Amino acid sequence: VSFLIGRKVPMRRSLWAAVISSSGSLTSFQLSGGRGGLWRSFHTSVTVNPPDKNNCFQQVLELRAGSSFNYTVRNTSDTTNMGDDKDKLSSIWDGKDVEAFASLDHPGYTIESDPAAFTGGWLAHRAALQPNENGDLPPCWIRDEVEGKLTKYDYTKMPIGRSPRILVLYGSLRPTSFSRKCAYEFARLLELLGCDVRTYNPRGLPVRDPALENELKVLELRALTLWSEGHVWVSPEMHGTITGTFKNQIDWIPLNTGSIRPTQGRTCLVAQVNGGSQSFNAVNFLRVLARWMRMPCCTNQSSIAKAWKEFDDNGRLKDSSFRERVVDCAEEFAKFTAIMAPVADELTDRYSERKEKEKEGRLLTQAEKEANKTIEESRKG
Repeated sequence: VSFLIGRKVPMRRSLWAAVISSSGSLTSFQLSGGRGGLWRSFHTSVTVNPPDKNNCFQQVLELRAGSSFNYTVRNTSDTTNMGDDKDKLSSIWDGKDVEAFASLDHPGYTIESDPAAFTGGWLAHRAALQPNENGDLPPCWIRDEVEGKLTKYDYTKMPIGRSPRILVLYGSLRPTSFSRKCAYEFARLLELLGCDVRTYNPRGLPVRDPALENELKVLELRALTLWSEGHVWVSPEMHGTITGTFKNQIDWIPLNTGSIRPTQGRTCLVAQVNGGSQSFNAVNFLRVLARWMRMPCCTNQSSIAKAWKEFDDNGRLKDSSFRERVVDCAEEFAKFTAIMAPVADELTDRYSERKEKEKEGRLLTQAEKEANKTIEESRKG
């Protein structure tokens, strides 16, 4: 397969194209995006018919100007290893290997998510801190103005024994998403406070459907929840409540999987951004969600009014009382999580659950409990 890169698309000046050509006996193959710039993802199959040496085809793929990219080409006529490849991918993101998933060498620790699967990119919040071509660092109010004034702890000398593990979720897919910008500011602050921070990219996560539980984005989200000790939730307020994008992420996190409750005892910090005047509808609802997920909430919270006025062109918060509140929340949350994480198991050790474990050997899912009720009722009848 040959690649001709950089050919302009005359009718759309803002886009570039890669012309991909193939000839010969290859009957079909799949194209999937490799790591690169912000470009429109694709996953497609193309068939050459008839498979003849002189037969060739071209497919034009549009990419945003300035993007760098590469491709992985798979011959789909050879399916011998496709199942193995899927299993290998799943093993990277499902968290079953707890030690590997918790490792700082995990492939998810990248600035950009995979452009086809949207997995990884847990360090996307660091993109704004990267040096330019001359090696100069961009301005950063966190580093330049706040760092020396924050209360930091040596977590190795506390009961937690290491950096608190924080998962950051946001609720919008827009390129100019203010909830994402706010979430990234929280992530940068928490990193400065010594936390191990992973930011989840909600793009590519399917709408909640039990038939899709083995999708990579679902596996990744659930594994990150189990890995974490605290969550930061940032949602826009839309129609007086949180967005579907945010709620969908919470819907994919089960209250329990067998004897494991993925969110029980994990701390939570809630924040929202508003297009208009300040409101607290979203953070209030996020607190309700956290209570249902059995997560103790940080007492402080952030609500940024007229968010479009509060961020600069680089996605950084401008100096204001809103920014100071974000700092307050991050600082309080880091302390809160470091203190709560070591005692979470003790605080959530419940009589009713101990009784259920003694009787059943483990905690039952709600479906199993309902099934048992049906069986008992049928026996009575």
